[in-house]
Amino acid sequence: MKLNRFQNAAQFYPRVKDYLLNQEGLHNLLLGISHTLIENPERFEEKPYLATVEVNGDIVAVAMRTPPRPLLLSQMKDFQAVELIAQDLFIFYQSLPGVNAPTDEAQAFTQAWHLLTGQSYQLKMALGTFELKKVQPISQVPGYLRLATEGDGELLKNWYKAFSLEALGSIDSDIESWVKRVLQHGTAYLWQNEVPVSIACHIGMTPNGARISIVYTPPEYRRQGYASACVAALSQTLLNRGNRYCFLFTDLANPTSNHIYQEIGYQSVGDWHSYSFL
Repeated sequence: MKLNRFQNAAQFYPRVKDYLLNQEGLHNLLLGISHTLIENPERFEEKPYLATVEVNGDIVAVAMRTPPRPLLLSQMKDFQAVELIAQDLFIFYQSLPGVNAPTDEAQAFTQAWHLLTGQSYQLKMALGTFELKKVQPISQVPGYLRLATEGDGELLKNWYKAFSLEALGSIDSDIESWVKRVLQHGTAYLWQNEVPVSIACHIGMTPNGARISIVYTPPEYRRQGYASACVAALSQTLLNRGNRYCFLFTDLANPTSNHIYQEIGYQSVGDWHSYSFL
């Protein structure tokens, strides 16, 4: 068993692509970040950590990190890879903010990292990974989907703050850059019913799909079907562009969002755990 480190995504991605595509839905986050590292490397201030663990030339695990974000791990074919990854990461980082990975892999790594470094850990969020191939009909809701424009900048900023606090418990310090980026790339969409009432964005392109994220409806507009309509319409838009799949992550502790996504046609492809190191 051997760990291989890669200097850049241009070397890393061709090596891991087929392995990750065997479970494209489960690995959509790793595939999406790899795509961004190649197409928009300026998004990342620090050099990424990119590695595979291989046995006789066959990949059994993939690891990546784009500081300051947590470590990401793929599904593993051999859990002995966890020790190798932890030991190699310790050369680069004496501490980590956390790890996001399929459930078993996340649990195995947190225990290995704790034994190696003494960092304690806690489960931050249990996530469901969902994949959609066809949008199912849902109840009609007043309004329509539209692309966010420059005039929506202040609204995007406020809603992103509210989403971050509600869903993640903290606010991204670089909100201005996020707003500029989604407007520049045309990835933020609003459901408009006289006024904007809900938002959904698409990020993380994979070879066959796109991930939907930042789904948010202000409290005063909830329970009227706006989020469902917004996500369904954006999903259909992405499929119409030639994507075979749409992906998203859900907080498994939120039964409402899990229910509405499944009504639209999203199906579970596996669970992830997000751990924080303390």
